[in-house]
Amino acid sequence: MVSPLETVTVGRIERSFGVKGEVRVRPLSDVPGRFEGLKSVSLLARSGQTLETSVTHVRRVGAGFILGLAGLTTPEDASLWRGSFIQTIRGSVPRLPDGQYYECDLVGLAVSTEEGQPIGVLEEIWDLPGNPLFVVRQEAKEILIPAAKELVRAVDLAARKMTVRWIDGLGE
Repeated sequence: MVSPLETVTVGRIERSFGVKGEVRVRPLSDVPGRFEGLKSVSLLARSGQTLETSVTHVRRVGAGFILGLAGLTTPEDASLWRGSFIQTIRGSVPRLPDGQYYECDLVGLAVSTEEGQPIGVLEEIWDLPGNPLFVVRQEAKEILIPAAKELVRAVDLAARKMTVRWIDGLGE
């Protein structure tokens, strides 16, 4: 079994595509050529279910990708994995300065307050003009947290945790 530190989340399946079981993927990695070189991947569903599979083909479509995955041959097969993360073995990527992180390393972190109160899991990062926004989900509730140093107090990639300063109005 591969440790979480040896894997990287490179994308999220948005939906099925076409009639052959392909999936439309939103990239979560900004490493050039990451998708074009994919051979084998793990799919990680919200339920915790995983699927080890190989990539049969990749093509770029706008800002995303269409992937063919072995074992997914119908739209129904593909739709079962909607919202799942695509993970692969971490390649060599440049080290970032302290306090900066690849988006793919942040997605999936457990988010809690400075007091230790769990908020949810960071599921998406919206790139907005003023500030990126972290989309944190706790069951059916979605909380948007600005990716600002004043709010993000600590990121521990090894422990897969992020600590944020809770301010009035954040969860509304």
